Amino acid sequence: MTLSLLDTIRAPGTPRSDWSRDEVKAIHDAPFADLMHAAGHVHRLHHRAGEVQKSQLLSIKTGGCPEDCGYCNQSAKFETGLKASRLMDTETVLEKARAARAGGATRFCMGAAWRSLKPRDEPKICEMIEGVKALGLETCMTLGMLEEGQAERLKEAGLDYYNHNLDTSPEYYGKIITTRTWEDRIETLGRVRGAGIKVCCGGIIGMGEGKEDRIGLLTELARLDPHPESVPINHLVQVSGTPLSGSAPLDGIDFVRAIATARIIMPLSVVRLSAGREGMSRELQALCILAGAGSIFVGEELLTTPNPSLTRDAQMFDTLGLEAR
Repeated sequence: MTLSLLDTIRAPGTPRSDWSRDEVKAIHDAPFADLMHAAGHVHRLHHRAGEVQKSQLLSIKTGGCPEDCGYCNQSAKFETGLKASRLMDTETVLEKARAARAGGATRFCMGAAWRSLKPRDEPKICEMIEGVKALGLETCMTLGMLEEGQAERLKEAGLDYYNHNLDTSPEYYGKIITTRTWEDRIETLGRVRGAGIKVCCGGIIGMGEGKEDRIGLLTELARLDPHPESVPINHLVQVSGTPLSGSAPLDGIDFVRAIATARIIMPLSVVRLSAGREGMSRELQALCILAGAGSIFVGEELLTTPNPSLTRDAQMFDTLGLEAR
């Protein structure tokens, strides 16, 4: 086993935020068996093995987004056939949240296809947060960029987590998005953290990036101080009409390596196996869970892309002997 992995296992104390890319690369590129062993060991030091949280994600405002994120079918700049909709009414959102809770979800995430949260929509968003929180669910929102004072108002409404992904490495970022800068994302993350809201921040794998970009993304996430409490690792879902449609497929083992590396370098974070499960075999999902993924999104749709059915997920939990958190 490599020295980096041994050091990580023997010193599981305070998480580091000073990782170098060379250190992260040494972990990421370790022999696969060693990497999986180390990731599993670190996971068991800080989390219950075999326990996976079920989260559900709802698109509360779909399509019409002015951004040009190359992976997203909700951009108004691409012809994907997706019909834009207005912001949902609160009661409809609460009905969906109740159904998610009945299906075993303990975390309810709400996403709006916006560049940023508009002041006129804040009261309704806060009303949704308060209602979902009253159901006993963890609350998470992803609404784009936040301006001064908005994070504080979301916190006051009871928001637990705010999702704002880095998406990819700083070097590859400009090839994926041009309408929002890397620094814009860091600024919003700072506002979320400053308001006392937990940070949900990860990225997308399989967008045509190289291995060095995946390592770069993971390093940047692990340099955030403190680490994000929630780290979603998404597999690109290719949608016809988006610029990234037709990207070369990512090897499954490379995806598992990203999960395992995230688990090791951010030991206290919940690593979330997020978008792309519909295209994964049960065996690949099992490897991701063995590598330290402690959460999945359930429900037949993830924003606007397919997700495995509740029946399929129940069968996987039964086969693998997993418990829902």
